Amino acid sequence: MKKRFIVLVDFSAYSENLLKYACDWSQRIGAELLLVHQTVVLTPAFTDRESRAGIARQINAEALERLRELRETLLPPEITVSYSVSENPLHSFLPVLLSNPFDNLIFVGLKGAGLLKKFFIGSFAVQVIEMADNIVAAIPKGVSTFSPEKLFVAISKKQAFNIPAFGHFLGFAGEGIKNITFFHLAIPGEDCSGVEKHLGELATRFSENFNAVYAIYEGNNAFEDIKQLINDKTEEMLVVQKGSRLLADQLFRKFLINELVYEGQTPLVVLP
Repeated sequence: MKKRFIVLVDFSAYSENLLKYACDWSQRIGAELLLVHQTVVLTPAFTDRESRAGIARQINAEALERLRELRETLLPPEITVSYSVSENPLHSFLPVLLSNPFDNLIFVGLKGAGLLKKFFIGSFAVQVIEMADNIVAAIPKGVSTFSPEKLFVAISKKQAFNIPAFGHFLGFAGEGIKNITFFHLAIPGEDCSGVEKHLGELATRFSENFNAVYAIYEGNNAFEDIKQLINDKTEEMLVVQKGSRLLADQLFRKFLINELVYEGQTPLVVLP
């Protein structure tokens, strides 16, 4: 099935790097790009339906033209690009896009500390992650080229790891990935015997094609230890699973997301 990157574009200053990153990645694996924008149509309360529809068509046409201008300015001509613009809520038309006969990967931009402080309490990015039963790549603002060699994959003690989804993601990642570290971030005093066994099994499973290892970070220095490993903006990606503690727990939000993804400029991949 043809691979396609669904890139959510909001026309902010960060959209350019997001497009460049998705384009660079797409060229490595032969994926198409679908640029998506949700417009906002504001009309007085007394506006009739026909007039509002006309205003929406005009706003959508202007947004479509802006997408085409970005494509002409930023992307090489040989890339296959299509467009989708709608005033409807993303949750209503994103499932339609995902139902198309493509192997899809969704891209959303992270805009820095201001957004990340809201990232897990209802921001646009987390809404996309929650609504889509699909792999989502969340890209920090300062990253514009795709060249990862290392994956750091967070494993939960209580939630089964989605191995098929991870294998699916590896199909998107291409041949550049050489190293995978499966890790668990432990609470001080936590019994890690079960999760350590699981980590070892995962490392063994993927060792045929990758330099796969595992690690458990625990105690007072756990966060500092892992920050020493995940700190490069272009050679590393952090992989987590939707619904895991790493996305839900307040303590892990503060340290792992803000410090590793924002400060370290590490792209984040969220598995369903």
